[in-house]
Amino acid sequence: MFYEPARETWTVGAESPYRSPVLYALGDMTRTVRARGDEVTLALWGPEGGAWQLFDAPSARTPAPAQERPAPGSPEPARLTERMTDRRHQVLMAGLSKAGLYDLGPEDGDAVRILADRLDEPTVRRVAHWLSVAGGAR
Repeated sequence: MFYEPARETWTVGAESPYRSPVLYALGDMTRTVRARGDEVTLALWGPEGGAWQLFDAPSARTPAPAQERPAPGSPEPARLTERMTDRRHQVLMAGLSKAGLYDLGPEDGDAVRILADRLDEPTVRRVAHWLSVAGGAR
């Protein structure tokens, strides 16, 4: 569970009958929150002996260690860049699907990849919106 200071509530971050996927998800979410510069407080609960047990108690709510953020104009970390490009690619592909363009050739795939690489996320979402509106106007 993650503690959200702005709402003063706990929310479920990951849920699975197996411990390792939960630990993986919590680690990934924690890195994401810390990359944004926010503090992280979490508690790991799980079944033991037929009842729920707290395995890792929440630590004191201290700010996350200061992480160096890339200076404006400098390249982002490779993993974040790849993740954001994948998201933009998915948004564009969803917009094309809503516009009725399902059978894309290799040249189309290359064009979508180039757009995903060059456009920022708000612009990609706007283009996808235009495509979905155009697809609904038939």
